[in-house]
Amino acid sequence: MNGQERIALTMQHREPDRVPVMCQLALGHYLLNTNFKPHEMWYSTDAFAEAAVALQRRYCFDGILINLPGRPPDYLKEAVSIEETEDGEVIRWRNGGFTELPWDDNAHYYNTDGSGPRRVDFNSFDPDHMDDLDEYEGYLWNTYHIQSLPGKADRGLLQTVPEYFYRPFDVVKSMVGDEVSIHGEVFSPFTHFMELLGYEAALMALVTDPGKAMATLERFSEAVIVWALAQVWRGVDAILISSAFAGAPLISRRMYTRFVEPYEFKVTEAVKATGTPVYTHTCGSIGDRLDLMEGTGTLGIDTLDPPPLGNGDLETAKRDFGERLFFKGNMNSVSLLAYKTQEQVIAEASEKIRFGKPGAGYILSTACSVAPRVEPWKMELLTPLAKEIGGY
Repeated sequence: MNGQERIALTMQHREPDRVPVMCQLALGHYLLNTNFKPHEMWYSTDAFAEAAVALQRRYCFDGILINLPGRPPDYLKEAVSIEETEDGEVIRWRNGGFTELPWDDNAHYYNTDGSGPRRVDFNSFDPDHMDDLDEYEGYLWNTYHIQSLPGKADRGLLQTVPEYFYRPFDVVKSMVGDEVSIHGEVFSPFTHFMELLGYEAALMALVTDPGKAMATLERFSEAVIVWALAQVWRGVDAILISSAFAGAPLISRRMYTRFVEPYEFKVTEAVKATGTPVYTHTCGSIGDRLDLMEGTGTLGIDTLDPPPLGNGDLETAKRDFGERLFFKGNMNSVSLLAYKTQEQVIAEASEKIRFGKPGAGYILSTACSVAPRVEPWKMELLTPLAKEIGGY
């Protein structure tokens, strides 16, 4: 049985040959464990795709998450210079802005004067006229991790998908064929809203003008569906909705039901109508809202962060929701970074397999992303362990 088949059965709560293994890797982890430089990883579609496949093969993962859309061809021609420093690289662009790219972490874009990318002012913002969002570097950078998207169609970014967005899926597919489960990612409408305004301003907007906030979320739902379905038609095996900001204590259960649930429901229904599995990634404490997450129509929950990052408990989640939701994660990402011995890693992963395996519906994974400086030998232990004790 191959990885694609193994994960497909697991998402259907059917027993594969063993518990599948698939972790999301931080971009810094790719940087430290492949031969690509930061500017290549962030601005060359092929570099990112090849790095994703390289570590999937090294760790024998059953799936790959493609969480960066393709870049415009020859985008680096807009760079005036690429300078190496002790801390990483610095790209200076023709528009006067610059990007700092650490050797082991996410990149950061700055305007000419060193200020952060410009975000939308909610007071003057009109949800009925959102076709010019690519003029706001803050929204683009935090959503697509690039400061400009050339070649925008007349209908605007929210209603169209640039052709180059698809390239990482095509490259990965050409390398792994049908042997590995390929997952695409979309940001939830609520995440788009948070990145549109900036986190503090967005949370304030929910209180000061909830009607306008909901109108904006409605428009973002349409955009998320466009991108999700585009990936489905390109052949991904599942869609992950990244809804990082929807946990406690960032927003309450009441706010979740008002500003998250109805809009994610629209997305999940659109994806499920195609027969493609859809699941949700929410960071932090979600133990008090698994029922609300189920109400979005999602088929599975990713992360289930345990303490100190969250309050997820795999045994309880499986007991209460395991017949209806599949789970991916719950390995302690903080502890994994600190562990010094193979025995510690194996003990952590063994416990998750023990709780997650019964009744199928579990993918062995770290709760959130594998941190940049997690040593590869730790990740190399997971699939052999799943083969040893995770069989059905």
